Amino acid sequence: MDVLWSPWRMNYIQQQDKPDGCIFCNAANAAEDTPDNLVVARGERAFVILNRYPYTNGHLMVVPYVHEPSIETLDAETRGEMMEMVNQALSVLRLVYNPQAFNVGINIGEAAGAGVAEHVHIHVLPRWSGDTNFMTSVAATRIIPEELGQTFRRIHAAWNQPQNPS
Repeated sequence: MDVLWSPWRMNYIQQQDKPDGCIFCNAANAAEDTPDNLVVARGERAFVILNRYPYTNGHLMVVPYVHEPSIETLDAETRGEMMEMVNQALSVLRLVYNPQAFNVGINIGEAAGAGVAEHVHIHVLPRWSGDTNFMTSVAATRIIPEELGQTFRRIHAAWNQPQNPS
């Protein structure tokens, strides 16, 4: 069986019925956090969710509960909690994946590359030397060696473990 094209591995891409409304608001309002909604951690003002279409394994997003298009319209407490969650995400990703580096960023507005421009979020991506290979360069295809459910279970389990300060 060709794992790259396996429907079992890629069912989230092939999903035909897209949910109504904001994907982040829908996830925030879920009754429980599971591999289906991909929410790995919650705070008072923000939550952490796996990217359903990741650039790398462990691609996380820190999202405020309030539906706003930019960080400048969030209150200081929400921005502060989001940055603390970014910091914890770095620690958890170091523990789970041992990356060599990170990309952390916010795309504000569609022209800046925001896939969900109406609900601001911060991307946290673990990176490794050589994680952009010929498949990405030549075929515009990313190979993610871990299924999202497994990524969810690993990060969710590690989130509440005591972390060593970096």
